Amino acid sequence: MAEGRVGVNGIELYYETIGNGDPLLLIEGLGYATWMWYRQRDCFGSRYRTVLFDNRCTGRSDKPDRSFTIADMASDAAGLIEVLETGSVHVLGVSMGGFIAQELALNHPRLVRTLALCCTSFGGSKAAPITPQALESMTSVADLSPEEVIRRGLSAAFSQEYFASHPTEVERIVAWRLASASPRRAWQRQFQSVLSFCSEDRLEKIAVPTLVMAGDHDLVVPVQNAYALAQRITGSELAIFPGGGHLFFIEQAERFNDTVLDFLDRQG
Repeated sequence: MAEGRVGVNGIELYYETIGNGDPLLLIEGLGYATWMWYRQRDCFGSRYRTVLFDNRCTGRSDKPDRSFTIADMASDAAGLIEVLETGSVHVLGVSMGGFIAQELALNHPRLVRTLALCCTSFGGSKAAPITPQALESMTSVADLSPEEVIRRGLSAAFSQEYFASHPTEVERIVAWRLASASPRRAWQRQFQSVLSFCSEDRLEKIAVPTLVMAGDHDLVVPVQNAYALAQRITGSELAIFPGGGHLFFIEQAERFNDTVLDFLDRQG
């Protein structure tokens, strides 16, 4: 494994690379850092040169206290690809990372070979909104400790069954998030960028092989969004994970990893 920090767009991003082969870029979601890929990194790294990084305002990357957009974060990812000299990459984005992945494919098409969009949407007013339960878990946190905020968010991000039956794993993730905690203002900057994102009227321009995945018990990005995305992206494939919550790529990691690798292998 190699790791470091590189300067792009006036900030520094933390990154890691694992393995050899064709490059695969993993883009995480709102408030999450590279640790979130603990069920994917070794599996993908055994077949691909897997690149993980912390988005701006997360983990070990810089946390500028100024407004930015999803397109800005896609530009960060493009800058990282250029600095690492990987050539064009396969891209996997989850949740907010799926927004960034879409912008990367739309604004920097020469850098993207394939697109895998997980638990995400096209944003805007026509997307199926976050459920009230999940929204409250993210925003009604004024009187809670950082640990309570994280645990409350995970209770909505995991399916109810998984959250109840895997307390040890939940506590491990809570510990990871506390260890790499960002200021609340940094989370809010990312959240603001999410709220302003919409790609619906541009999706027909995505011209690379695309896989859309979702759990059908997702409270954060309801599964209807996956159907809507797949319908609008020409030739895309759709995989639904029964019983999966927003973090179904952790809950059902073996099937998720196999689905992604099968898709990538079929693209040559």
